[in-house]
Amino acid sequence: MEKKVILVTGGSGLVGKGMETIIKSDKREDEDWIFLSSKDANLLSKEDTFAVFEKYKPTHVIHLAALVGGLYAHLGNNCDYFRSNVKMDDNILEACHQNKVKKLVSCLSTCIFPDKTSYPIDETMLHNGPPHPSNAAFAYAKRMMDLQNRKYNEEHGCMFTSVVPCNVFGPHDNFDPLHAHVMGALINRAYQAKENGTTFEIWGTGAALRQFIYNLDLAKLFIWVLREYTEVDPIILSPNAEDEVSIKDVAMMILEAFDFKGEVQFLTDKSDGQLKKTASNAKLRTYLPQFQFVPTRQAIRDTVQWYVDNQHTARTGRK
Repeated sequence: MEKKVILVTGGSGLVGKGMETIIKSDKREDEDWIFLSSKDANLLSKEDTFAVFEKYKPTHVIHLAALVGGLYAHLGNNCDYFRSNVKMDDNILEACHQNKVKKLVSCLSTCIFPDKTSYPIDETMLHNGPPHPSNAAFAYAKRMMDLQNRKYNEEHGCMFTSVVPCNVFGPHDNFDPLHAHVMGALINRAYQAKENGTTFEIWGTGAALRQFIYNLDLAKLFIWVLREYTEVDPIILSPNAEDEVSIKDVAMMILEAFDFKGEVQFLTDKSDGQLKKTASNAKLRTYLPQFQFVPTRQAIRDTVQWYVDNQHTARTGRK
């Protein structure tokens, strides 16, 4: 039996930790899983990247590592988001090629789709127009992953592909309100408001609509893609379009999970970002028609409980 050595970059982050949790109960005899963190290698360095490949000699790679953040982290930092992600992704792709990795699965995001488009968006629409200006640099950097996957396949026969998840959340998320995505930031603010008896603030009007996927669900689907999915074309990993919820409704679910009874204020001078980016999971459903997603309300309750239980180790932005 040929052994698979599966290297996961960004293994200490939200999706990587979810994957590590799932693998504990779904590990196969022919698989060795290695979860890397930024402490193991600086993937912005070509030398460090090639050294870690030489050390572990992976046959398969899941590339999760990225410079990521929420709306307000992107604003004013687009150059850094573009340069860092392009450099990191190129290092990983070339290391996979040079080391004859059998399969690479990279992580994109629904935020990289065109801003002005018809809905729901699907995999064929990725390059059909400019992304939302608030995160244009990150979006264009990640779109290049799809382009490079195709070119490595055409020119070298590499099996490089990518997945496109919607908004991910769950245990081990980044909860720093200045750098987190919306779910993590709202959970942090709700906890602080309840602890300190202060007003709970929602940045923006709360009208923006989003699809959310629990990190353990995404982990299961990522593992399926690594083992079973054979297309170079990307695949959207998202709950059904009708499960889309407003940021206001998400905030109310979070307050319900905290049993928060205080004042709520919408800071309408703050940006809502892209108002809608509904994604179709029709392609996923042709492969996995029976896959059951954890309902958003339940996943929020579980994430809030994890956050409360792990205050001393969670990424909150507080010393």
